[in-house]
Amino acid sequence: MSKVNLNEIDNKYYDVLREIGNIGAGNATTALAQLLNMKLDMRVPKVELLEFNKLAETICGEEDIVVGIYLFLEGDINGSMMFMLEEQSSHILVNHLMGRDTTNMEPFNEMDFSALQEIGNIITGAYLSSLSGLTGLYINASVPYLTVDMAGAILSVPAIEFGKLGDRALLIETEFGDDIAINGYFILIPDMPSYDVILKSLGI
Repeated sequence: MSKVNLNEIDNKYYDVLREIGNIGAGNATTALAQLLNMKLDMRVPKVELLEFNKLAETICGEEDIVVGIYLFLEGDINGSMMFMLEEQSSHILVNHLMGRDTTNMEPFNEMDFSALQEIGNIITGAYLSSLSGLTGLYINASVPYLTVDMAGAILSVPAIEFGKLGDRALLIETEFGDDIAINGYFILIPDMPSYDVILKSLGI
């Protein structure tokens, strides 16, 4: 039985969750800058603990097209994680990686999907590595699944998968870029016992 009541979470817990978001997003931004060979500045992310049914409307409209990279987590903590990019931001990143004009908004082709998969691998890997380093916990991630769909449809996957264990997810909104702002969203969904494990590992 989890000791953490997500409906009565206090500022102390939020401070810890926010710190996890800050460090994870910072490391992911560094990894992305190295991949793209460009300077990226990260805006301090907004961290919220939200009900599943409010995620889509917080990120964008439920019918807006987004790119989602989804993976399962197991080890000392269990759950899932998703990284979502707005469609325009996805095009900008792929265009940078492929050496194309960043204003190109042609539909994604097979090479673009491969590039997005690589971007997703690096970003989620950097985030989970920082989370593991901060907590000292072993976290094993599945192969990421990439999909392009409406935000509401993509977010229904973790809602169905983990809705029986809890109804909330940790949303970490990050804006990174140089001349062009790129918006990305980390969604961390530990099962309820894993919240206890994470907080205990941090001395709380």
